[in-house]
Amino acid sequence: HGQYYDLLNIFELNGLPSEDNPYLFNGDFVDRGSFSVEVILTLFGFKLLYPDHFHLLRGNHETDNMNQIYGFEGEVKAKYTAQMFELFSEVFEWLPLVHCINGKVLIMHGGLFSEDGVMLDDIRKIERNRQPPDSGPMCDLLWSDPQPQNGRSVSKRGVSCQFGPDVTKSFLESNHLDYIIRSHEVKPEGYEVAHDGKCVTVFSAPNYCDQMGNKGAYIHLQGSDLQPEFHQFTAVPHPNIKPMVYANSLLQMGML
Repeated sequence: HGQYYDLLNIFELNGLPSEDNPYLFNGDFVDRGSFSVEVILTLFGFKLLYPDHFHLLRGNHETDNMNQIYGFEGEVKAKYTAQMFELFSEVFEWLPLVHCINGKVLIMHGGLFSEDGVMLDDIRKIERNRQPPDSGPMCDLLWSDPQPQNGRSVSKRGVSCQFGPDVTKSFLESNHLDYIIRSHEVKPEGYEVAHDGKCVTVFSAPNYCDQMGNKGAYIHLQGSDLQPEFHQFTAVPHPNIKPMVYANSLLQMGML
């Protein structure tokens, strides 16, 4: 989320990306924080250096409508040009939605689906090279959230759904997976384990928007069974440019 100096701190804590030190970043690289250009160019640079060991998944903020409201479009136009924003938008449409590690752990930015019966093969067939629709599997992968109670309910975000432990259990059993990792929600400790250990949230932007006071976290996947090992960290200082300084306040009012 545009927190460039916290990104550098992750590399300080966990080592720079390399063939021996692979990374997967789980979406929402831009918007809100005012160093989104620096974040995304750094991530793209490492993707070019280590294409098979550095992975980027799309978040709901790697989309035009979010970027127009929450600052990335304004930041790119201030630092570069409108054409440069169009090029970023084009690249975002090619980002994968999901990553499956060793056939055991499924990673996506948002969460699971509004309907039962979605298989990994259905996910592979999603036409992803576009702006996401307002409903359906692509929308769910970018937008949904877990809830503690069984079943599904209407999302507090007004898009996609909230899904319960039974939904997670059924999806994992049908697809022979162990658990999912997702992001999309700020957590006080930087991570949260829910749904009987089957749904892990990781959030790597500490002191989100300079005001939440949360820790950030990243996950090491350990051993052949890919057990998650959580590493927490706190925010580091950054130049005095406030979050949302490039955001479009008129469009935000329209969203209320």
